[in-house]
Amino acid sequence: MKDITFRENFWEDIKTDARKHIHLVLIATKPDIIKQAPIYLELKKRGENVILCHTGQHYDFNLSGGLVEEFNLQPDFNLNIKGSLHKKVSQIIDRLGDVIEKMKEMDKVVIPYVHGDTMTAMAASNAAHAHEFASVHVEAGIRTLTPKKEIFEAIKNDFNWGNYYEKLQDRNNWERGSIEPYPEQFNTRATEPASGLHCASEELAKEFLLAEGCRPDRIKVTGNSVYDATMIAKKNAANSTIFETYPQLKDGFIRFCIHRRENCLNEKRFLVQLEAIEKLVASNESVLWILMNQTKSAIEKFGLEDRVEALRKKDNIILSDVWPFYTDVIAAMEYASVCVTDSGSMQEEMNIMSIPCVTLRFGSDRTETILAGANIIAPPTDSDLIVKIIMGAKNNEAMKTVPNIYGTDVSRKIVDEVLALLENNKLFSYEEDRLDM
Repeated sequence: MKDITFRENFWEDIKTDARKHIHLVLIATKPDIIKQAPIYLELKKRGENVILCHTGQHYDFNLSGGLVEEFNLQPDFNLNIKGSLHKKVSQIIDRLGDVIEKMKEMDKVVIPYVHGDTMTAMAASNAAHAHEFASVHVEAGIRTLTPKKEIFEAIKNDFNWGNYYEKLQDRNNWERGSIEPYPEQFNTRATEPASGLHCASEELAKEFLLAEGCRPDRIKVTGNSVYDATMIAKKNAANSTIFETYPQLKDGFIRFCIHRRENCLNEKRFLVQLEAIEKLVASNESVLWILMNQTKSAIEKFGLEDRVEALRKKDNIILSDVWPFYTDVIAAMEYASVCVTDSGSMQEEMNIMSIPCVTLRFGSDRTETILAGANIIAPPTDSDLIVKIIMGAKNNEAMKTVPNIYGTDVSRKIVDEVLALLENNKLFSYEEDRLDM
């Protein structure tokens, strides 16, 4: 375990703690930290033996360190993964598997909490499953739906925002089968077989899980823990200093964030989205463009530095690195007129905050927000079409009044479900346990 960094006295504390169950909370990416933090804090409040593992996938201060500090999290060990995608996956399985194996040798029952559609969720649940431990899958059942081809064909030459918005709220106009976002759609699906409890954010996710054969008694619609994190940040918003840096945000803005591999590795897609930003700025719209790592790589790869620098000189656009503190994000978003994103979590947060959302993809893995009317798809095919969709969302009052679909007090519900299972059963079960024979 030479590559893993443990806090002082880690193994001695495990050995001397009489409690049988170890609640192992995994964090890795920025969304992981945001959504797992309330669950970790809830377990601590309950007095459970809870351990926090950081895989090291996101390690920069603005992606990880700031959030760890903000939520007062203290990782007990860090796997320190590095390298290309397949190397990181194998390192998580190998290194976490060794840690879990040692805990098992100490006669402990390990309960990993993995989140969503991340590489860590897939690999960590695999490592635990190899030792006959089942995971708690937080935000289980994330599946992409894509509008049928005829929906996109219909808006090529005759685009009517209201008609398009209405058609996207009809479930019959959607289909499954997408591998996007990549590799997240693989990750979330591969996590399910290794999970003993599937915590679905809402009914659509439950529907997907049932269709895939997951045990009905182990699927619980708990809501989404991002609600808890958002409420924590809203309570702290008065302490945000973001407006000292960007006072103009209080006048309203359109927020852009582009980071998906399929958007940033595909030159045609990326150029269309850049053109949309340029056109919005040229029409005097105020824009906040968050430059994420994949965004920066795309700008460099496609030789777009001059165009981006020309944008930077405009008075009505802010180009910024990712902000390290979630409270700053939520405080600023209170003044956003619309959020344009290819992120999954942002689609959820915008519903919770009653801010219109435009998703820069061909489909969505949070289709429930679109079916509810809080979100709309802008396929990355034509910059003029993207601008029309964005401006329609900005001016649509109905999108601002869609109720929160992700529940409240979610972390408490998740922990309640876990503890109830541990009291009467166990998460990992062979057939005689499942059939009670």
